[in-house]
Amino acid sequence: MQINSIKNLKLPSKKDEEFLKIDFETFFSKNFENIKINEFELENLSSTEDKNSYNSILFDIAKSFSSDQKVLKITKSTQKPIIIDHTNKELDSLNISSLKIEVESGVKASVIEIFSLKNSANFVANRELVLKENSSLEYAKIDNLNKDSSMIFSTNAKCEDDSNLDIYNFNIGLGFCLNNYENSLDAQNINYSLNGLNKLKNSSNSSTLVKTIHNNKNSKSSINYKNSLKDNSRAVVKITSIVNEKAPYSKAFQNCNSILLSDDAVVFAQPHLEIYIDELEASHGTTTGTLNKDQLYYLQSRGISKDEAYDMLLVAFESSIKDSIKDEELKNLVEEYLK
Repeated sequence: MQINSIKNLKLPSKKDEEFLKIDFETFFSKNFENIKINEFELENLSSTEDKNSYNSILFDIAKSFSSDQKVLKITKSTQKPIIIDHTNKELDSLNISSLKIEVESGVKASVIEIFSLKNSANFVANRELVLKENSSLEYAKIDNLNKDSSMIFSTNAKCEDDSNLDIYNFNIGLGFCLNNYENSLDAQNINYSLNGLNKLKNSSNSSTLVKTIHNNKNSKSSINYKNSLKDNSRAVVKITSIVNEKAPYSKAFQNCNSILLSDDAVVFAQPHLEIYIDELEASHGTTTGTLNKDQLYYLQSRGISKDEAYDMLLVAFESSIKDSIKDEELKNLVEEYLK
């Protein structure tokens, strides 16, 4: 079957303002021989029905196959990160995945999800991250897709008072990957950060959509993305932060930095702030360029070869996202996988 053949399902189009520059046609017109629903190699998962109404229509794709949602409830602080590994090598398969991760009050947890897709394996995944009062979650995700694989990954975050949510997204694959983050900060004193690295080569195609809405006071959102693009790879990053009248003393920060390592690499970065109040701190910015020639020259003047200097500067640029991970064991897992 094909996704674009599902009746009564409204699909995104690159003609829509929200999805401008994103080409879904190849993925939506693929013919899938094998469809799997919610296969997790995790113990103690419960099941529920996903009755949420999401702002983005991207969530509806997975729900059109099944409204079943698996639930991972974390009731004690984790000593080691919880690892969720999705390694799939089945030819022309479509995996539908819906998971709620719920962190109880006062609990501090770390979770890492790894998507390693081979042989035209494909994923449509929904994630709901629920943080109870005074809880903390560090959530890392690694996307490593084969050139014939595709993934649409949508995340919705619900945070209660005094909670802390840190998300880290590393896209190092070769296929089509869309990450969609929808976050409504409805409680007080929330700290929310999203840090991402798109390290792409060949004809990789990556898109990132982030929408954060501040609806209550004293919360902070920080969105930081880096793109390292080789060959004829392509990245789209759209970041929207909205601060409403009921959210005084909010802090909303956006940053997107891109390095183009070939003449054919393309990036489309679009930060956007909507502010409806005066009492806040906010900033947004985007830069696009190549590696700093002055820094390259300086390193070479110190006896370092041109190739080594190039690699050193590139590693320094890319590593800042990984280095922002607070949990050392989680950071080590990410480092090991990114080697």
